Amino acid sequence: QVQLVESGGGLVQPGGSLRLSCAASGITFSGYTMSWYRQAPGKERELVARLIIFGEVTNYADSVKGRFTISRDNAKNTVYLQMNSLKPEDTAVYYCNALHVNYRGLNYWGQGTQVTVAS
Repeated sequence: QVQLVESGGGLVQPGGSLRLSCAASGITFSGYTMSWYRQAPGKERELVARLIIFGEVTNYADSVKGRFTISRDNAKNTVYLQMNSLKPEDTAVYYCNALHVNYRGLNYWGQGTQVTVAS
């Protein structure tokens, strides 16, 4: 059974930092593209950052470039999202996603973790 368990969300003041974690089980980590998405109230889910495991390629939404960093720990089967210089507009539920590099039907989501940026 595949599980993606996010943690690390919370309330932070503007300009602050948070690190989200996504612990994956039931998958071979190296065979998946790992991504973070977010969804704010009344808005569609959007891609925040993507890490193509095999090629070590990263992609970021323009709105977070230079502030957010996606990384992974293979030994722990965990992917992280370091978020710095947080802004109120970063407030959203953040979701971890695992998509198999060859089989698009193998597409998994975590339950989400709330990030709130407010003074």
